[in-house]
Amino acid sequence: MPNIENRGDGLESERRSTDGESEVVLQADGLAKAYGSSLPFRERVEVLTGTDLTVRAGELVGVVGANGSGKSTLLRILVGDLAADDGTVRVSGRVGWCPQETRLYDRLTVRETFALFGEAYGLDDEVVAEARDRLADRLDFERYLDRRIDRLSGGNRQKVNLAVALLHDPDVLVLDEPYTGFDWETYLAFWELTDDLRDRGTAIVIVSHFVEERERFDRVLELADGELHADDGAETDARPEGTEVAASRREAATDGGTRGTTGVRFDDDR
Repeated sequence: MPNIENRGDGLESERRSTDGESEVVLQADGLAKAYGSSLPFRERVEVLTGTDLTVRAGELVGVVGANGSGKSTLLRILVGDLAADDGTVRVSGRVGWCPQETRLYDRLTVRETFALFGEAYGLDDEVVAEARDRLADRLDFERYLDRRIDRLSGGNRQKVNLAVALLHDPDVLVLDEPYTGFDWETYLAFWELTDDLRDRGTAIVIVSHFVEERERFDRVLELADGELHADDGAETDARPEGTEVAASRREAATDGGTRGTTGVRFDDDR
């Protein structure tokens, strides 16, 4: 079993070490995970074989890899949702997790969803209300606060999913395909929000099939053969056919369009 340790409150004043370098807020060493089968003649599949990851305060790290490479397994281990077979994870401060598949309750309204997660985080009602309204305005879903989750579009569900992960002001934010379903304006708002969080010292890990606009990231790592490697930016088989480069995406914004571009599915937010 892995050793998962949470150290301290991750206060911003403590996010820099004595040598002036940003503090390490997420450290994973030697993570291993394999999936077996109770059926005879079925092979045991090793997903992670000794994965290491170090993330510092204010750093934005992309993790890419082909389908089945173990990205979601790694993410779940990092946030404590899944036990590794071996290895250690050390986290400094609060962790925010935005899974690709939303873990929201369909019968609750958006407002009730924030109240529920706020209670789980141990936040006062006033703190929850302030954070809810600020995030709803930032991600443009304030008009849906009294709508049930199951009556939201896919894009708006993902907005709420992301906002819930940010509700308790995490020191480490782990995102799995976070902008799936966002319209163009929300996609841009997401990156503006990401920049603000980094300026405050929040460490962010974004897990995806591939990463475009690499200039936004401090580092991009590829998960392959059970380990993380520095990614050289070359196109891989995980890249969908017919995708466009970041320059084309910016051109679409200039033209006022909302056409789908690299790595983003656009939905109506009705």
